[in-house]
Amino acid sequence: MKQFFSDFSKLIKFRLSFTVVFSASISFLIGQKMQVGRGHIPSIDWGNWLILIAGGFLVTAAANCFNEIIEVDLDKLMSRTKDRPMPAGRMTTGQGLVLGVFMAFLGTWLLGQLNLETGLLSVFSILLYAFAYTPLKRKSPIAVFVGAIPGALPPLIGYLAAFGSLKSDLFLDIDYKIAVILFLIQFVWQFPHFWAIAWVLDDDYKKAGFRLLPTKKRDKTSALFTFVSTLILIPVSLLPTFYGFGGYYITALSIVAGAIFSWLAFKLLVNRELVDAKKVMFCSFFYIPAVQLVLMFDFIAK
Repeated sequence: MKQFFSDFSKLIKFRLSFTVVFSASISFLIGQKMQVGRGHIPSIDWGNWLILIAGGFLVTAAANCFNEIIEVDLDKLMSRTKDRPMPAGRMTTGQGLVLGVFMAFLGTWLLGQLNLETGLLSVFSILLYAFAYTPLKRKSPIAVFVGAIPGALPPLIGYLAAFGSLKSDLFLDIDYKIAVILFLIQFVWQFPHFWAIAWVLDDDYKKAGFRLLPTKKRDKTSALFTFVSTLILIPVSLLPTFYGFGGYYITALSIVAGAIFSWLAFKLLVNRELVDAKKVMFCSFFYIPAVQLVLMFDFIAK
């Protein structure tokens, strides 16, 4: 039984799925807080919040499962993935496919209970991640851009899920801006995040032919792209303040955290050492949940 849970965790990439659901759930609470502040609803609907978490987790798990089915032969080549259940031979691709399809349908159905747009976006996210991003990883560094789209959809999905429908009278013009900004913050963040990971794991990635660094190698240009992306993230993270729904705390955090992130990326540009790439990678792990959490608590309903 212990082996089963371990294999299932690896199959669905539990930590990644948890991170995705976390960002969606925070955005849902921001959307609900907006409506409570306007007096449209009396309190947060925790039942729908749980539906979002369950549905979002299943959809993300399904996308990860399809990704591993497609890459099973490649996973056998890399040290970090060869012990996953399918490349290790503890699970067949047929079993993985059954699990993936079941989770995809159930997760999409659950999200569709919140509103149609949420369900449709979840289907789009699965298709783009599994059948566009996954094969592109061996062809071109553009895969990072493509993968950043489904990777940034959870905050958008979470915010839209907080409303009964985009056609609802509760969904105002400012809500479109908030939803897009939540998407943009996570979208831009993924570039330094992915490139730092790609730098750290480049030797392993090369075994499978993955080309995720901007120039396909650890060089000054790839480091420069990483550094510039952290600089772009600072003004993007300040958009909540610019549009008046972010308070002083999120403003301060966006500036301070963004400056630290950029400084670490600058050191990578200067030194181009593995240890510097690891620092950028670990900083990225903390950056996005910190920004999203503080924004939720420092959110100003309009």
